[in-house]
Amino acid sequence: MFKSLTDKLNYHALEAEIQKFWQENKIFERSIAIRDGKPSFTFYEGPPTANGRPGIHHVMARTLKDIVCRYKTMRGFQVHRKAGWDTHGLPVEIEVEKMLGFKHKDEIVDYGVAKFNEECKKSVWKYKIDWEEMTRMMGYWVDLQHPYVTFDNEYIESIWWALKQYFDRGLIYKGHKIQPYCPRCETPLSSHEVSLGYKDVRDPSVYIKLKVKGEANTFFLVWTTTPWTLISNVAIAVHPDVDYVKVEHKGEHLILADARRTVLGDEHTVLEKFKGSALAGKEYERMYDYHPAK
Repeated sequence: MFKSLTDKLNYHALEAEIQKFWQENKIFERSIAIRDGKPSFTFYEGPPTANGRPGIHHVMARTLKDIVCRYKTMRGFQVHRKAGWDTHGLPVEIEVEKMLGFKHKDEIVDYGVAKFNEECKKSVWKYKIDWEEMTRMMGYWVDLQHPYVTFDNEYIESIWWALKQYFDRGLIYKGHKIQPYCPRCETPLSSHEVSLGYKDVRDPSVYIKLKVKGEANTFFLVWTTTPWTLISNVAIAVHPDVDYVKVEHKGEHLILADARRTVLGDEHTVLEKFKGSALAGKEYERMYDYHPAK
C-alpha cells in the first residue's frame, strides 16, 4: 500500500524508468539470445480474444505464467515465450452480430458467410492496442512480434497436422457424446460459452411411460427433470428401500413410487406393493433406439 500520493507517483516513475530500460536495451530478447545452446523450455500462451478489453483476471493469470517462465530462465533454460491470439468462437461472432444488428443465423447467411468472417477478423483486433499496453505495463515478457493467430491458415494446418499424428498412432476414435447445443446458432457449445449466457430458469418436469419387457400393457411411470437425456437413456434409478406399487390406471398397469401416486389422482387401483429392490434386473423398451445400447 502507498502511504501517500507522492509514494505512488515515485513508484510509477520508477516503473516507467525500468520499462524504458528494458525496451531500449532489449532485455527480454537478450535473456533468450544469451542462452543459445542451453536446454529449451518453450511456452505458448493460452491465447486471449482481443475483441474484448483485458481485465484484472487477465493480469492475475499472466502473472502466474510470467513467474514460471522467469523461474525457468533463472534455472538456465532458454525460454521462448510465444504470444497468441484466439480469433475463433461464439464470443467473436456474437460481438459482430451485435454490431450488424443481427438476431438470427439466417441473417448471417443472407449477409454472406465470407463477408461475415471478414468482419469477425476485423473485430478480434479491436482492443489489440489495449492488450499490448496492459502487457507492457505489468512487465509481462512474451513475444508479441511473432504471435500465433488461430485464423491463420498456417496455424490451422498445424492443428490438422497434429490431429493426423494422433490418428496415425491410433489415439483418435469415433464416439458419441451429449453436447450443449445452441439451436439459434446451430452449433455445439463449450462449457465456457454456456456460462456466458447462464441464467436460472424454471423448467417443467415430465412423466414418461416406458414399456416393461415381458409384461403386457405394463409401464414404468418415470419422472425426469432432464427430458433431453431420454434419447440416450439406458437405465432407470430406483431406491431399494422405497415402497413402489403397480396400479391400474385408465386400462393400463403402471409401476411407480407409492409416494408419487398423487399424480394419478383418484382414478387408479393399487394391484401390488413392493420394495424398489424387487425391480432390480427388470428390463424396459427404450423410448428412442436410434443408437443401440451397449
